[in-house]
Amino acid sequence: MNASQYRWCELVFIFIVLPVVAYQFRSYLSNWLFPALIILTAVCTHLLLTDPHFKRFRLTSLGQFSLVKRRLFTTFFAGAMFSAMFYGLVSQGNWFRLPLDSPLDWLTLLIAYPVLSVLPQELIFRSYFFHRYKRILPSKNYRVILSALVFALAHCVYDNWVAIALSFIGGLLFAYTYAHSRSLAVCVLEHSLWGLWMFTVGIGHYLDSGVTF
Repeated sequence: MNASQYRWCELVFIFIVLPVVAYQFRSYLSNWLFPALIILTAVCTHLLLTDPHFKRFRLTSLGQFSLVKRRLFTTFFAGAMFSAMFYGLVSQGNWFRLPLDSPLDWLTLLIAYPVLSVLPQELIFRSYFFHRYKRILPSKNYRVILSALVFALAHCVYDNWVAIALSFIGGLLFAYTYAHSRSLAVCVLEHSLWGLWMFTVGIGHYLDSGVTF
């Protein structure tokens, strides 16, 4: 097996086989998903840091933030306004339920979510994915699309189409941001903004179907 074939096998196993297996056994593995995420993050981090071709500054630098800053914030504020109005119409019972009913849990989420959930996901699906598979996916556009697809697939454990659809749309945004900013930190910022807003406005319950993070 040559290097390219090995990378394809690795990609399929990590980003397709593992999510499908997790979905099939989701009722048994729900409380093990967070430890699995941390273990996978540790493995991906090790492979990145031991790869002499990987530019470590991409993990902490803001990179080309100026190129995506306007699009990032404009898209977020427009999307936040639209989602708040739309979700308020279709699900008034859940509208801003978390901060209103459980303000302490909401404040804890504001602190913990970016560090414990967003950072590992962005390191795996953006930093690791884009660098590790650049040789077999030389087209940046292909990497953006495939990154979004496998990101959506990973959310199939929530067993609802809303989670998968939102994850695909978000995955496209975050992958596009990484492709143009080349910065993990910028992707973590964007993902955190969207994720925290989803949980704040109430849509986040589609991403919390009994799965413990």
